[in-house]
Amino acid sequence: MDRTRTDAPTAPVETGVLERIRTGAGDLSEAMSKVAGQVLADPEAAARATIMDLAELSGTSPGTITRFCRHLGYDGYAALRVAIATETGRASARHETGWDVNIGREIGPDDPLDRVLKQLITIDAAMLRDTIDTLDLAAVERVAARVSAAGRVDVYGVGSSATVARELQMGFYRTGVAAWAWTEVHDALASAALLGERDVALAISHSGTTAETIEMLSEAGTRGAFTVAVTACPEAELAEVADVCLASAARRTSHRADLLASRHSALLVADLIHIAVAQRRFPAASEALESRARAVVGHRPTPRPRNGAG
Repeated sequence: MDRTRTDAPTAPVETGVLERIRTGAGDLSEAMSKVAGQVLADPEAAARATIMDLAELSGTSPGTITRFCRHLGYDGYAALRVAIATETGRASARHETGWDVNIGREIGPDDPLDRVLKQLITIDAAMLRDTIDTLDLAAVERVAARVSAAGRVDVYGVGSSATVARELQMGFYRTGVAAWAWTEVHDALASAALLGERDVALAISHSGTTAETIEMLSEAGTRGAFTVAVTACPEAELAEVADVCLASAARRTSHRADLLASRHSALLVADLIHIAVAQRRFPAASEALESRARAVVGHRPTPRPRNGAG
């Protein structure tokens, strides 16, 4: 079976470049990390700077800037500048409407809960927008088409990603798709070994480096299944073993664990896949939903009438 990822873009998408730099910072050399740090510290200045200016500001060389651009998939610094300028222009417009107030502010131990709540909502909204900017909708369509026609679907995820895996599996199950969620490596490998070319395997991992999840998806791929990775790090190993990678987004903060910060964007991607599958299976999905509703109706209490009526 041809495992070539035909859906991979031939050029980088000019949205979400700052998020790609942020999530991929751990894979950079020391010199390129300095460039990344300078770009993230002041994206608007980077969009205005020449290659010599950025090299001087970051304490590196023009050669390092060029390698940094190629690492991100750009032919040169001019293309990267355009991408940064495009994104910072959108961010400035959102800021003027009040969307991005206090994005970078840390939460202090004495902050009142109303301020904490607003900060969390602001961060989560930004992550969802980053996901919207980076997500390849054509790839989502391709995944939905394969799931809709699949004989069976396996969904893998461990740790915090297990929650997202179960939600996605339940969404498929509600619409009549034969789907299972596996969160323990031995059970998952046993299931993956039984998959074939009509089947689909989806793996969810924020980091894209969880060894168990990579092993699960790899096993499914070797059996001929169509494989999908959902991760915030599309350059990580999980994406490399998948036929299709769907990128979510996450923003790191000192007051919040990565697993909590990433869950909302991963759930957004999972929900979009589920809805896209339901659209393709509309008659069967509607019938499945109605059958489930009838089966459990006896276990739902009748609402009490209001105002003493009846």
